[in-house]
Amino acid sequence: MTAGMTVVLMMAAGLSLPGLVHCFQPLFSFNGNSTTHRDITQRAVLRKTAEVCRDIAASEGRDFSLTIDDSLSAGKVQEACSSTGTSTSLLSSVIFQTSIANMYFSNAKVDVVFALSEEHHFDDETFQGGRDVITAGVAAVKASVKLENFVAGRWTLGRVCHTLQDFYSHSNWVELGNKAPYSALIRPDQPLENLADVSTPTCRNCTGGNCDNNLLPDLLQQGLLTSGYFNIFSSAKPAGKCSHGGSFDQTSRQDPVGGISKDDIGSSHGSLHHTAADLAVNATMELLEDIRAAVGDKNFLRLMGLSQSSVLCFVIDTTGSMSDDIAEAKRVSFNIIDSKRGTQQEPSAYILVPFNDPGFGPLIITTNADVFKDNINKLSASGGGDIPEKCLSGLQLALTAAPPSSEIFVFTDAPAKDAHLKSTITALIESTKSVVTFMLTDVLASRRRRRNSDRLSSRAMNQMDAQLYRDLAQASGGQAIEVTKSDLSVATSVIEDSSASAVVTVFQVVRNPGRPDNFTFTVDGSLRNMTAYVTGASSLTFNLTSSSGLSQSSSQSSGPLASSTTAGNLRRLSLNTDNQTGSWQISVDSNSPYSVKVTGQSSVNFIFNLVEAHEGAHGDFSLKEGRPLSGGNVSLLVSVTGSNTLTVSEVTLFDSSGPTEVNGSVQSIGSGNFLVTFSGVPAGNFVVRLKGEDSSATSRSSHSSFQRQASTQIRTSSISVTAQANNTNVEPGSTISIPFTVATTTSGFVNTSATGTFTVRANNDRDYTSSSPSTVTAAAGSGGTANGTVTLTVPGSAVSGTDVTLTIEAENAAASDVNYAVLRLSVIAKVTDTTRPVCQVISTSTNCSSSSPLCSSSKWEFVANFTDGVNGTGIDSITVRQGNGTLNTSTVAGVGGENITVINYSASCCAQNVELTAVDNVGNVGTCVGQARESTTAAPVTTAAVNTTSTGGHTLSMSRCLWLTAAVSLLWK
Repeated sequence: MTAGMTVVLMMAAGLSLPGLVHCFQPLFSFNGNSTTHRDITQRAVLRKTAEVCRDIAASEGRDFSLTIDDSLSAGKVQEACSSTGTSTSLLSSVIFQTSIANMYFSNAKVDVVFALSEEHHFDDETFQGGRDVITAGVAAVKASVKLENFVAGRWTLGRVCHTLQDFYSHSNWVELGNKAPYSALIRPDQPLENLADVSTPTCRNCTGGNCDNNLLPDLLQQGLLTSGYFNIFSSAKPAGKCSHGGSFDQTSRQDPVGGISKDDIGSSHGSLHHTAADLAVNATMELLEDIRAAVGDKNFLRLMGLSQSSVLCFVIDTTGSMSDDIAEAKRVSFNIIDSKRGTQQEPSAYILVPFNDPGFGPLIITTNADVFKDNINKLSASGGGDIPEKCLSGLQLALTAAPPSSEIFVFTDAPAKDAHLKSTITALIESTKSVVTFMLTDVLASRRRRRNSDRLSSRAMNQMDAQLYRDLAQASGGQAIEVTKSDLSVATSVIEDSSASAVVTVFQVVRNPGRPDNFTFTVDGSLRNMTAYVTGASSLTFNLTSSSGLSQSSSQSSGPLASSTTAGNLRRLSLNTDNQTGSWQISVDSNSPYSVKVTGQSSVNFIFNLVEAHEGAHGDFSLKEGRPLSGGNVSLLVSVTGSNTLTVSEVTLFDSSGPTEVNGSVQSIGSGNFLVTFSGVPAGNFVVRLKGEDSSATSRSSHSSFQRQASTQIRTSSISVTAQANNTNVEPGSTISIPFTVATTTSGFVNTSATGTFTVRANNDRDYTSSSPSTVTAAAGSGGTANGTVTLTVPGSAVSGTDVTLTIEAENAAASDVNYAVLRLSVIAKVTDTTRPVCQVISTSTNCSSSSPLCSSSKWEFVANFTDGVNGTGIDSITVRQGNGTLNTSTVAGVGGENITVINYSASCCAQNVELTAVDNVGNVGTCVGQARESTTAAPVTTAAVNTTSTGGHTLSMSRCLWLTAAVSLLWK
């Protein structure tokens, strides 16, 4: 057994023991009084996002009425940030809520991946190591944002926040009487001061279980910083040192006994728990502010996921027969762009992935609609070689680049040459919860290809080829729309439907094999613009019945309940639901496979995430990667958005293609969040359906039953796959090894007596060189587990900030069952530049009038130099953070060879303050502030260069002349 595997097994053993969690609770506080990492992260994100929106509104002269405090919700912030005073579009906070969830789930995952790492928790007085973790993580976040890899940036940010937040729970910062965050933790160019050295005693024994006064008085008087020691295997610690404390910390049993943890109200220093949590919130906001200054307000809001609209994402076959399809993709995308530009429904980003054979890509991701237009305009249909194309390789790029819960549209008329990627694509669909709809042209009606000399006809896919796309569409909650090329323009209406704001799925079902059936769905008062999609054979018929008893058959293209259009296998019905809330029914008559999907626009929606329980005293949960285990318990964290008056009565897992249905036990954990537990979920494919009552004022009736359904399927598996990377940041030119474990399970638990061989597939979306065993075997005496290692080599040319998604799959010998682990890695160059750009003020001149009515006729000027030093990475950008004057910059060489950026700023005397922000090429931020004061003379005043020295975040000294008409200071942020 390798050393790496030993560590993984030790961690697994430790995580199965009670009470291992030694930090703020990751996700839930079941006693209702303690603050969790989830709470801290969400509070900080909401407050900082609201502050940015407030500042943007102020700069644009708009009102911003939201009170920024700890009572904020994602919906309140979304509404305040989206307000333009004239918009009547529906608001949805689903994208924002999903992004916040990604951050706090990543935060909680630190307690699983790095459970025994003192650096990641500021244990054992490892202050420098903890700050190094934060420094590297923040650099990775900034690099990811620079490349617009916002998904990777959120996952990294969540991990960084965990370490930063733990400092306030695990150290004695609070006990020292500090009321503000320790800013040096996020400023690596500042010293960590007053640290207790290894020989300095810090604690005494707790008395009778009371640890309130166990910190030594000398430590407090000298203001020395310490943190508790923690070890689950050994009681050894340096003499006289504090322990973390708790039933699982072995060091807390050795003198001095007890601990100083403030993880929850029941901890050794639990009386200070809420003070520590509040400081952790403020520290997280300080970290977010640093990132904001580095990336700018627009990109910061994108990092937070504050968007009213989803991305527009196309994956397009560019081979010879696709000219009509490409033209239609251009038409529909241009129509969406031109009709929504400048509105709240404008796509938040644009993604384009072309594919053919033998190539696919490059991936184009941009927020600039014109850039997207230019790139899609450049697409042309040519070549293609043999018939199959690399469709799934292109789709893999889109799935890993697009934000979670995106809708992706694939255009093709050819089979997939890379069908072996089907399970990888399915894993990514389930992991990202993205919806994939295939626009398939000229699918042959029979399984046999036509034989003729026509090149275009010979490319057409048969039914078996198309079934691959249908399976993937079903797994994602999308559709496989099969049309002729001449009818494609009618079918693409589904793309325009999906680009509307606040689209929700009310009901969706697939019948394969087909059979006649009756389906009901609930129309609530918040729903608008409802649409039903029915796909199936041309012989399919249906009948629609409203809650008031009105009916309409499929033979009526226009009737009392809907107007419909038909294109290929798609029937699109625009429903008339006015004053007809309640239970509707659609009866389908077909023995061929078919699907039914009902959508609408509504602010009321929900998101869900699979979570898994950790046994022990804390009884908390973390994000569950991969598929849940057949026959075991399944837990979901469900978050409902769009109403404060929702009552959830039922959450169900049901097989959309069969009769199996499992009801969950629903436990409210506050603020629209519910923990739902399902017992003994059998093998199968399930979707989540939520029902309840809504009495919100937006409903057309005082009380309205509502129903929503998640798009993505949940598949159970009898295979367990676990994999953990020791480091999620990988340097260019390096190789990382990732151990994994595979096991057969019974009733949700590892079958320790099982033996067998599993097929292993490891794929990454960057096509980086990797190696892995093709099979692993659980032999007799192995405890039912099989182990292996995947190695991934990042090329030296990889750009810092690039994200890599690695999928490790294991399939049983019968090829009837598969499970997977998905790991997200970031390529980050080693951080060598931690020095912030330095500002040197050259001069301030003014002829501002002392009479305010005359201020617009006078101007003042500010001149300064910014430099990043000889060994710095260079200044990337300089922006005006505050002020509405004119900024001009030029670059000159300094006497030491460094590049100096010369700043000339001028403004009206009506705006007598300026704040300039300089960001270097790795995201270090320096800020310069100037202020003009009223003058009784118009003569310019010039000052000598001002040198400043900074430590601990405060300016220590600055030359001043009392007669200056302008005061200038240097602030570090």
